[in-house]
Amino acid sequence: MPQRTERRPKPGSRTPREQRLPVWRTGLVGGVVGILCCVGPTLLALFGVVGAGTAYVWANTLYDGYAWWFRLAGLVLMGLLVARALRRRGQCSLRGAAAVRGKLLVTLTIAVSTYVVLYAATTWLGSFAS
Repeated sequence: MPQRTERRPKPGSRTPREQRLPVWRTGLVGGVVGILCCVGPTLLALFGVVGAGTAYVWANTLYDGYAWWFRLAGLVLMGLLVARALRRRGQCSLRGAAAVRGKLLVTLTIAVSTYVVLYAATTWLGSFAS
């Protein structure tokens, strides 16, 4: 019967504790979900599914009535993605979060920047519809 040998990690592979936090991906997802109230109708108009006027009205209705819900959803989703990444690294605790505090701030900065850029882009595109 053949003996089982220990599996050695491949050269260049990382252990769970050495894995990177998906800073860019998490920040971008949080920012896009936070501004989805405006991006969704804009994309529908750009792809020709709805007219520009309809997209403008939908975006204003969603932004005026539900903007904070979208922002909250983006923040919650970003928190869940960070918790998942920390759990995979075995650092899902306050001490683990404190150890990557700088990366968490970078993630939040990316999310806010994504939100601001997409808000500016959708507002600029909306100026053509009115």
